Amino acid sequence: MKDTGIISGVSVAHDRASIPEIESASVEDIHTVVERLLSRDGVTEAYSLQTCNRAEAYVVTDNATAGRRALEDFALDVREGAVRHMDHEESLRHLMRVASGLESLVLGEDQILGQVKDALEVSKELGGIDLMLEDALMKAVHVGERARDETAINEGAVSLGSAAVRLARAEFDQPISSVNALVVGAGEMGTLAAKALAAADVAEIVVANRTESNAQHVAREVPADATATGLDRLQDQLRDADLVISATSSPEYVIDVATLEEAGETMLIDIAQPRDIHPESSTLETVTLRDIDDLETVTDQTESRREEAARAVESMIDDELDNLLDAYKRKRADDAISAMYEAAERVKQREVSTAISKLEAQDDLSDEQRETVESLADALIGQLLAAPTKSLREAAGDDDWTTIQTAMRLFDPGFEDGAVEMEAPPSGLIPDDATASDLPDDEEIPRRVIEQFSDD
Repeated sequence: MKDTGIISGVSVAHDRASIPEIESASVEDIHTVVERLLSRDGVTEAYSLQTCNRAEAYVVTDNATAGRRALEDFALDVREGAVRHMDHEESLRHLMRVASGLESLVLGEDQILGQVKDALEVSKELGGIDLMLEDALMKAVHVGERARDETAINEGAVSLGSAAVRLARAEFDQPISSVNALVVGAGEMGTLAAKALAAADVAEIVVANRTESNAQHVAREVPADATATGLDRLQDQLRDADLVISATSSPEYVIDVATLEEAGETMLIDIAQPRDIHPESSTLETVTLRDIDDLETVTDQTESRREEAARAVESMIDDELDNLLDAYKRKRADDAISAMYEAAERVKQREVSTAISKLEAQDDLSDEQRETVESLADALIGQLLAAPTKSLREAAGDDDWTTIQTAMRLFDPGFEDGAVEMEAPPSGLIPDDATASDLPDDEEIPRRVIEQFSDD
């Protein structure tokens, strides 16, 4: 396992990109993205997140240049202004903001936290998660949970489904209670949309899904009189629907112009990613088509009520980010220190073995005398490496990675190619706050050794 490196990230999200641009960045699924990134030279870890509002990828490499190079072909067809590249610290902060709901279209929405966790599991299964990204993502999840437990960031928060219902309520000429609604999709988003429609007390709810049994499950979960149907009867259901909210995970359009030609006056709101409803459907005179971009005005109203909570979450993220960066710094320093003590330990073992062999050749050597020689060698290592240990920890605290990288190259023969996997140094060799004054007096052990051997 390797617990050092630099995280680089790239994001195409709703704050900069349009829905078509997010779709373009999501052409490959998470599995494909992670596997492709792991095949790149210098990439040791990889993670990808895809939702309705974002497509993102992260890698761990030895340096920022390698990370940027590994991600350079992510979202190639998306205009430059819609793609955000993030360095190590930006990536860490962004992941915390995403998990806490600060980066969501609907401020504080809860679904994103589960999506971050699900994407983490996928990347783990593909071998994309090691110590660096695991620490970063688990910290992000922790912050997301704290934000929702300790602040009101998600109080009264709306999902995309309920935002779609609010939009429909605002645009319909007739009372929402007289509307016949059709929900296409029986996943999490479809379920939330169906529940929001039930809360709005619409006249009728039909849930359509490719697997009808899943639609039936959602219909039973909804606190209203809801029915289920399969997608093979979708065209018939569209004739009776006044409002359609579509939220499937289909990679292709579920509803096109031909499907809607006989639908009559219908409002369709597409909250799927990629989109369920062909954009050309809006050319039909009887059809009103809305998508995620149109939900901005609805969500703006709910965001204003949670701005104070958002500021509290921002402060929380500042503290947690400082803690995480400090932890990374300690790990980097400890890697260099471990390599230094490993090198010293190898030399010590060789020289002690040589010394004992010579002493045994002169006379029998007791166990106590062997232990004295070993203690002498350990004390010398401690004395010699106390000052560089302190310097390396100070270098980590000052972000002086040049010193740490130099130490790794000097003491770890496998540093350049990652051939050597560092183990923890022998217990007791590295004091937490090592200084020369903390170690035995310079003359103490040599004097004991002389006295020990002089007895013979």
